[in-house]
Amino acid sequence: MMGMAASGRTPYTGTAIGLHWIVVALIITAWALGLTMVDLPLSPQKLKAYSWHKWTGVTIFLLTLARLAWRAAHQPPALSGSIPAWQIRAAAVSHALLYALLFAIPLSGWLFSSASGVPVVYLGLVQLPDLVGRDKALAGLLKQVHVVLNWTLFVTACIHVTAALKHHLVDRDDVLTRMLPFLSQRRQGEK
Repeated sequence: MMGMAASGRTPYTGTAIGLHWIVVALIITAWALGLTMVDLPLSPQKLKAYSWHKWTGVTIFLLTLARLAWRAAHQPPALSGSIPAWQIRAAAVSHALLYALLFAIPLSGWLFSSASGVPVVYLGLVQLPDLVGRDKALAGLLKQVHVVLNWTLFVTACIHVTAALKHHLVDRDDVLTRMLPFLSQRRQGEK
């Protein structure tokens, strides 16, 4: 367990912090691959980009399972008492939506691959079973679902980041320092 933050609050555990930031990095990677790969001409580079995109999605799915298991066994650190109840409820809804999207997006991509007749071979080693049969019309629909879910994640993540920065820069509370404890030490140095 990490030490106490300067505010007297306990930050998230190192495991929770690590899982959070690894998933953030993987989301950015998957997003960047997804935006660039579709416009590439058919080539080995394009096929590699699609493979890496799928591997990243499966990894996000698996790490999200690990995050939820960790969260079930470890209470998150308490919020300071000065945060309005509506913000606490909004954060709970936002977190639930983020977790749902971190499952739904890889699943929609897997379904899209299955309907397109293109197998998902995790890390080039483990072929995942097709979830649906090859169906061009269904593949088109699932592609759109995948895109909409990704844009929903993008908007939700932007709101999440904006709220965290608002808490840190405007409210000057410990919400962000619970996930980035080094900020608490920096803030103490400013005083």
